[in-house]
Amino acid sequence: MALRRIIKELKDLQRDPPTSCSAVQLSSVREKDSVLRFAARAGPVSDDMFHWQATIMGPSDSPYSGGVFLVAIHFPPDYPFKPPKVAFKTKVFHPNINSNGSICLDILKEQWSPALTVSKVLLSVCSLLTDPNPDDPLVPEIAHMCKTDRLRYESTARGWTHKYAMG
Repeated sequence: MALRRIIKELKDLQRDPPTSCSAVQLSSVREKDSVLRFAARAGPVSDDMFHWQATIMGPSDSPYSGGVFLVAIHFPPDYPFKPPKVAFKTKVFHPNINSNGSICLDILKEQWSPALTVSKVLLSVCSLLTDPNPDDPLVPEIAHMCKTDRLRYESTARGWTHKYAMG
């Protein structure tokens, strides 16, 4: 069941990507890396359909603009009844993403539904970069800065993006 659903989602992403996402085999991603036109790309690592890697482009209307962020996606054996584990591999200064890359996003936890897809998860992660949720933080210090000194938060996030996501 899980493998069939994962293959279907990959095909759906390849055939009809949402406006900000695209899915391709990772070998294709590497070949075309110099011309990343989409906000996100995703596909299996080698032949392991339960382990994907996604590339998310920092949204232009955020302090992450211009950054290229690697994200690991691990599907559990009982997917889609349990959510995938999604984590940033690239360091990100964000109130909802900790130093291990864990993401605080309700649809990856208690709000998960089998009706959701990887495409919707990637769109939500992209939205989180544009609109952080400091009221439900994974990193309280960054959330506090986000709420009380937005300019400093955005400047620090831009600095981290340049340091870790643009090299």
